[in-house]
Amino acid sequence: MSTDTISIALLDDYHGVAERYADWTTLGPQVRVQAFRDYLPESDRVAALQSFDVIVAMRERTPFPATLIESLPKLRLLVTTGMRNLAIDLDACTRRGIVVCGAPGSPDANTATSELAWTHILALFKNLTIEDANMRRGLWQTGMPRPIAGKRLGVVGLGKLGTAVAQVGKAFGMSVQAWSPNLTPERAEQAGVEYASKQTLFAEADVISLHLILSDRTRHVVDAAALSAMKPSAFLVNTSRAGLVDQEALLDALRKGRIAGAGLDVFEEEPLPPTDALRALDNVVLTPHLGYVSPENFTAFYRSAVESVQGWMAGKPVRVLNA
Repeated sequence: MSTDTISIALLDDYHGVAERYADWTTLGPQVRVQAFRDYLPESDRVAALQSFDVIVAMRERTPFPATLIESLPKLRLLVTTGMRNLAIDLDACTRRGIVVCGAPGSPDANTATSELAWTHILALFKNLTIEDANMRRGLWQTGMPRPIAGKRLGVVGLGKLGTAVAQVGKAFGMSVQAWSPNLTPERAEQAGVEYASKQTLFAEADVISLHLILSDRTRHVVDAAALSAMKPSAFLVNTSRAGLVDQEALLDALRKGRIAGAGLDVFEEEPLPPTDALRALDNVVLTPHLGYVSPENFTAFYRSAVESVQGWMAGKPVRVLNA
């Protein structure tokens, strides 16, 4: 590797932790690091990033389509936190000779996401956000909280996250059903939950929590028909990917009260625009994609990113995603 200066951009450092959660000085004196705390709008990305040799992207916050990749002539290494990033055009990077490396996070990150899913479930059943807002307005007991014990939890996707969410539901005294495109009754039984068809799960659950990987097969798996099958008293929680849900159909169902409410941590456009219609609904609990956000996970992300840059600088890139 040349001794010329290497410029590294650390994107979407919303919390201002990227430069202190890992020791970037270990890369050597020829390395210059710049962290971007604010999200770069699409119109600003080329001008802001065209002088960098290396870009470290935080998960899928900033997309890297072919048009952007072709507009960054100096880019030689693109590191993504995590080991999967559907927002990066890997083929375009390969054509340009850009190495794409992953930077894994903490093995406990799944726990944080399942905890957040349950935070949403509890907030919805207990009217938490509404009662908090009304208390600050001087009001008292404006709604009727609902018990969780004895209700039915529907888990869509029974991997590590879905299983963790299901186990908490059982601890609360809920009956738990699960479905996914690949789930079998035998696997559901191994996890200690009841297998259900998609139609049955959506029709019978009091709350549905989504834990699927987004793919062509799972995009809009929660469509208008699935939402129509839900009980008017039921809730939908999505801490996975916005693309799993037909957003227009969800917004329509929430506005018309066809479902009782939703807990959402993921959105089609992130950061969620200030004028987005979801912000005006009082039957929605909103969080800003916090499922994977924790000091432990981000420390692991950035330390892994340093390792990825070190390997590339030594001519031995690690965790290459476009090999």
